[in-house]
Amino acid sequence: MALQAQGSKKHPVVENGVYRECVSYSDGELLQKVLDIVKKEKLYGKVDEYKKVVDFRQPEELSKILDLNMCRDGCRTRGEIDEVLERIVRHSVRTQHPHFFNQLYGGIDEVGLAGAWLLEALNTNQHTYEVGPALVVTEFRVVEQLVKLFGWTSGDGIFCSGGSLANMYSIVLARHHLDPDIKKKGLFGRKPLVILTSDQSHYSITKAAFWLGFGLDNVVSVVSDTNGVMTGEAVAEALEKVKKEGKQPFYVNATAGTTVFGAFDELEAIAEICAAEKLWMHVDACWGGATVLSSKHRHLLKGIERADSLAWNPHKMLCAPLPCSVFLVKNEGLLYQANCVGATYLFQQDKFYDVSYDTGDKSIQCGRKGEALKLWLMFKIHGMDTLEFRVDAAFEASRFLEEEIKKREGFELVRENLPCTNVCFWYIPPYLRQESRTAEWWKKLGAVAPQIKEKLVVEGTLLVGYQPMICKDLVNFFRMVNTCYPIPTRNHMTFVLDEIDRRGKALIFKQTE
Repeated sequence: MALQAQGSKKHPVVENGVYRECVSYSDGELLQKVLDIVKKEKLYGKVDEYKKVVDFRQPEELSKILDLNMCRDGCRTRGEIDEVLERIVRHSVRTQHPHFFNQLYGGIDEVGLAGAWLLEALNTNQHTYEVGPALVVTEFRVVEQLVKLFGWTSGDGIFCSGGSLANMYSIVLARHHLDPDIKKKGLFGRKPLVILTSDQSHYSITKAAFWLGFGLDNVVSVVSDTNGVMTGEAVAEALEKVKKEGKQPFYVNATAGTTVFGAFDELEAIAEICAAEKLWMHVDACWGGATVLSSKHRHLLKGIERADSLAWNPHKMLCAPLPCSVFLVKNEGLLYQANCVGATYLFQQDKFYDVSYDTGDKSIQCGRKGEALKLWLMFKIHGMDTLEFRVDAAFEASRFLEEEIKKREGFELVRENLPCTNVCFWYIPPYLRQESRTAEWWKKLGAVAPQIKEKLVVEGTLLVGYQPMICKDLVNFFRMVNTCYPIPTRNHMTFVLDEIDRRGKALIFKQTE
């Protein structure tokens, strides 16, 4: 778009970088409007159950509704601004809704939202103490306490943008611990380094392998057992095979709470093997790490204290505001050694304060917000007892759901007694219940979950995930996951089954009419 020639158009009056005639809100009123919308829509974990989880529109239609074209003039009236804000909320998924079970995260409460807003308002980096003093010391102290919470006597850590990056940190540190010269010389000309991980592990491990130059051929997918657990025996067998191929294993990723089955790998047995073979042991506890807060369920993490590093996402089960992810490492100083490059315009060593608080050189990111603040506020305001109660409530709801599934006609568990809050099941429509379970039958069943999911989303009543598990020859099934907020109840679990049954029966009617 060509700019108007100078003098051909009257220039608007600008105050504080805003065209005065464009925005009709006075100082602070726009923020108040956002607060009013949040309170009206109850976007902090108190959404009314009778409202839709989502007002779904296809992408092309939604693009038109939102009117996403940028313009030179801006909004001229208060009404225009109000509509822009309300439109976005109207067509977003309400993760705070008690019927949102689609992903491994949920809603946020008022404490979490307050922390996130405060962090946005501060709008600063935490690469150096001088620009983010309160945020830097908060991260230091939160990491210090988390290290002890997970059973280590000492360690280091950093908050990052998500579990994928946290897992990537672990591989970088394992590589540096094995051979610091790789940082300078690269991987060229040496025996291939091999990563071992479960066939149920998060895809970020595989992505990290090709991002970091190891290559997909050097990722060994260790076969898990029928419940998705990577056993010590399976790791030992995979290691022997790698050695026979003339490659060098250096890293084992164990998972504490897999994405689909919620499985916890045999951490103690794997730790024994890693210690004997001098391998780096990392635990991806992004999903199941919240059990560290529960005296009832902490046993699931037994052996994590022997890991060299771990990743945990409080934004998942614990429902801290997205993103909130932490990487912890037992070897103090290794984060800095593996990542530092010593940019002198930021990390001058002759500053007047303790420069060990300039944490930016430990990170791959330069721009990094103080996400630890959000978790600290939850611990500080709610207290550990409240958070433990929420974790236990999520587990109790899942146990109830599993028992209800066993009682209901047409519902069948894919696996029983899964250890986390994951509950996996099929819905078998009436027209399939009397047929023999042939290959064709399973193919038909695999089409049921996507069809039911479509109806639920379009109607807006329930969001719940589904997937196949190809490595175990399992066709599409529903995966229910309970998080800590809104606190799931037995009524919520009953609603899930009722809705799936209702929509499933409606599908059958259409197929047989």
